[in-house]
Amino acid sequence: MPVITTIEDLRVLAKQRVPRMFYDYADSGSWTESTYRANESDFHRIKLRQRVAVNMEGRSTRSTMIGRDVAMPVAIAPTGLTGMQHADGEILAARAAEKFGIPFTLSTMSICSIEDIAKHTKAPFWFQLYVMKDRDFIERLIDRAKAAGCDALVITLDLQILGQRHKDIKNGLSAPPKPTLANMINLFTKPRWCLGMLGTPRRQFGNIVGHVKGVADMGSLAEWTAKQFDPALSWADVEWIKKRWGGKVILKGIQDVEDARLGVDSGADALIVSNHGGRQLDGAPSSISALPAIVDAVGQRIEVHMDGGVRSGQDVLKARALGARGCYIGRAFLYGLGAMGEAGVTKALEVIHKELELTTAFCGRTDINTVDRSILLPGTYPTANGWNQA
Repeated sequence: MPVITTIEDLRVLAKQRVPRMFYDYADSGSWTESTYRANESDFHRIKLRQRVAVNMEGRSTRSTMIGRDVAMPVAIAPTGLTGMQHADGEILAARAAEKFGIPFTLSTMSICSIEDIAKHTKAPFWFQLYVMKDRDFIERLIDRAKAAGCDALVITLDLQILGQRHKDIKNGLSAPPKPTLANMINLFTKPRWCLGMLGTPRRQFGNIVGHVKGVADMGSLAEWTAKQFDPALSWADVEWIKKRWGGKVILKGIQDVEDARLGVDSGADALIVSNHGGRQLDGAPSSISALPAIVDAVGQRIEVHMDGGVRSGQDVLKARALGARGCYIGRAFLYGLGAMGEAGVTKALEVIHKELELTTAFCGRTDINTVDRSILLPGTYPTANGWNQA
């Protein structure tokens, strides 16, 4: 077993162990992938102020996200097809998050169902909702999340239509994989993954198959899904969902200040500055560069979270310094899951936590809740007016 010290180590191992179509699904963006790359590279442009001769005892990364105590200001992001990175992937990731003390968010397009997660965990989890045209199905999905004890609903706003991801088309992405010659040759090189899949009945979209009239298999599911994402989604729909849900609502996919203000007006409890991991509008700004303007505009009225490009505890610290109450990790935990299952997700969280704790101390702080822009080197970080010039 290789020694794991970074998220990159987990990525390399996941690429070796996960079938190509599912690894590529997680580790890719739309069109030229420029926004996907910028999400990560823009974090590297931000430099930290190192401080010395300060008391580094009593370090704490504990904080809160929408009133929930968290071991560090990080949550597991909702990711589709997680159960295809590793058998029962959503269950394993939810367990790891629960043990670590951070929130887990289940995607509508998960392999394991809402009920699966509720059965295998004790801590409340969050549920991410894609708004479909079939409003009866959406109502039932919301009711299922309530029955499972979910304590927040994450509404994704930036997938009314699907951005084109070239790798998924070229790989013929499907769950489970179609038995083509190319797929069979690739699967032959992934025995660990195949054995795991043979040992679980969860190989389809558990929140949808069997819960929608006329959808009983992957063929009918693909046809239904292609017609169901709602291009007419509006703020009125958001308000309707919030009323139907009756609990805390987080809006995911905010990149624009005006949309942030509309999100606050809709009655949301938090916003996630996100470009869908660079998987929708290629050419959109990185999440970390969009964050400061939104924090400055609405941060006094609502919690602002962010996702996109977070690969280390240093990234979490930089986002926190720029006003994000919390960060979501998607690819970082998927790499861990694909590499080593539940233990890999735990390792990803441990890596991020250690980096966050030590870097906070190197910047002269011992409590994550005292971090602000003063820990960043002037001229190296984005502001509401763009990137500062040194």
